Amino acid sequence: MNRVISLETWIQARMAREATGHDWFHVDRVRRCALNLAALEGDCDLAVVSAAALLHDFPDRKLHPNPDQGMIELAALLDSVGFIPSERDHILEIIDGVSYRGVAVQTPMRTLEGRVVQDADRLDALGAIGIARCFAYGGKMGRALYDPEIPPVLHTDAASYYSGDGPSLNHFYEKLFLLKDRMCTESGKKAAAERHRFLEEFVSRFLSEWNGSDQPR
Repeated sequence: MNRVISLETWIQARMAREATGHDWFHVDRVRRCALNLAALEGDCDLAVVSAAALLHDFPDRKLHPNPDQGMIELAALLDSVGFIPSERDHILEIIDGVSYRGVAVQTPMRTLEGRVVQDADRLDALGAIGIARCFAYGGKMGRALYDPEIPPVLHTDAASYYSGDGPSLNHFYEKLFLLKDRMCTESGKKAAAERHRFLEEFVSRFLSEWNGSDQPR
């Protein structure tokens, strides 16, 4: 069996019922988007791009009780399906660095493969799907939609970002609105610009409805 298909089967079985917006469909969208970006951006190892995109959320601390153990599991998996050590290490490097970790934390990607996977993951946090995922995650975690008494926090380190528990709307200011300017590729930047505008329109409408300013006078 093709090694990427083997990874697809493995991760789909583990994430099919995940309910925080990091499910199999998110993974598949990120994989397809990353491959599209790779085709636009130049010479990429598409097997590395596919593998990193498919597996990028498995060891995430939001989903895995022990991220370090999750990375060990992935290393063994990649070996078992036939990736050579240099490919395996490249894939794990991308997975380790892909996630957003707070406004003051830089997460540069060394390779083009890493940049297209990171951009694809961030694009899925923007636009209509990004909004749906934001509130799905907040609901799963028991967070309020919005509380005007709780301001957004611009986290200065990863630990404070990971421990944040503010209302879902705060996440737009703490992460989503910031992603447009953190895209790595030209293709990703173009796609992010339109999705960013949709986020702005949504938040403006949300706040006008919250405050009742959209109602007839």
